[in-house]
Amino acid sequence: MDHPEYLHHMGIDVWHERKVAPADENAAAWKDLKARVEACTACPLHKTRTHAVFGVGNQQADLLLIGEAPGQQEDLKGEPFVGRAGQLLNNILRAINLNREDIYIANILKSRPPGNRDPLPEEVTACTPFLLEQIALIKPKLIVSLGRISAQFLLNTTTPLGKLRKQEFHYSEMKIPLLVTYHPAYLLRAPLEKRKAWEDWQLIRDRLKEN
Repeated sequence: MDHPEYLHHMGIDVWHERKVAPADENAAAWKDLKARVEACTACPLHKTRTHAVFGVGNQQADLLLIGEAPGQQEDLKGEPFVGRAGQLLNNILRAINLNREDIYIANILKSRPPGNRDPLPEEVTACTPFLLEQIALIKPKLIVSLGRISAQFLLNTTTPLGKLRKQEFHYSEMKIPLLVTYHPAYLLRAPLEKRKAWEDWQLIRDRLKEN
């Protein structure tokens, strides 16, 4: 009779180290990351935000959309891509047979810049580790960069967005395929570009099918 069984027959419970399931570990990592984002004071934007805008969607999504920063409506609600831009994004997703619940949506910045100005380099530097953690947790099969600022940041380039479209890049050492398209807010200001955007989203749809 081995040692643990001998103790059991004596009525002594044997303690075993509990193995944490990967799903439990993942949920705990997301909870910890969200708490750190909401408590972050690494840049002055925490003083003017209403809510930190962490991200939303399927935490195991194949598709990750990354924008630049929250706007006024996002700041008020604490969720990315709401308001008119969010409605347009929802319509685009439905057109390629996806819903918001199927994907994950995040921004480079988790706090709104005053007046919706472009993010400052020090703000991007402060928020980048959070985005990198999100990407590592999701492990998406495809990243789509929404807008010039997001694309230039993720690809570390100054190339105009128009020249980045219709090309496939690979993000970081993880080599995640990355495509670039227009930000929905830009399409509201420049509706004539919607035709080009639809070409991009058809490519996104086809790339997801390949995966």
